[in-house]
Amino acid sequence: MSENNKDTQDLAITDDLKPVLSVLKEKDAQAVVALREELTDTWTKKQIFCTETEMRISVLNDGTHPTQASKYWQSVREQNAMFEALMGLSFDLRRQEIKRLKLEKKMGKAQNEGDELKQMEVQIDLDENLYGRANMEQVAHDRVRELQLWSQIKNELTDGSFDTQNVNTHQVDSLRLTLQNRVKALGPNAGPAEIVNAVGPLQTIERLKTNEGKLLSFQEARLQISQGNPNPNQ
Repeated sequence: MSENNKDTQDLAITDDLKPVLSVLKEKDAQAVVALREELTDTWTKKQIFCTETEMRISVLNDGTHPTQASKYWQSVREQNAMFEALMGLSFDLRRQEIKRLKLEKKMGKAQNEGDELKQMEVQIDLDENLYGRANMEQVAHDRVRELQLWSQIKNELTDGSFDTQNVNTHQVDSLRLTLQNRVKALGPNAGPAEIVNAVGPLQTIERLKTNEGKLLSFQEARLQISQGNPNPNQ
């Protein structure tokens, strides 16, 4: 393990409390030291992103995602969003490393010049850089955890009953059920905009949906009307 990685790990488990202790009054510093093990435990196990329970119950709830296919494709969206965020974080981590190297050069220069104030200033930046990296690494680890869970959920949902290559294929049936759930949930005090946003799309799907679960184009729908059959399911 490199010295920098060791320092990061030490900070990640709150072994090094000097940055915060150095600015606290003695009584407050003693209180933080007394909580050291608990703070270590809290920092290590704190929730960052969705738990598996939240992913299954809150994100993939039956009201919003009523079919296997809709749950699968939402999982695809969630996994991709997490992956793109992880990629962005990887760039931040690389920039953080460059900042550390620049700061170390500044520290060396300040030491050679005997500039104590500059050394103190750079040390603050180094401490902040180290803490920032520790947090970034923890976030990256939790993003990977969620990536793995979305993969697991996608595998559970993939049973051969729906198209896993084209997201559009399932949406007529899935969205229709979702909108039906929204309409059922409308209460007597629902506002006009809320009603239109739920009822309008549902009526559109019911007008355009065929018995085969496809959507008519607007041109095909007009032809149906001109032939005296405004509902393709009749």
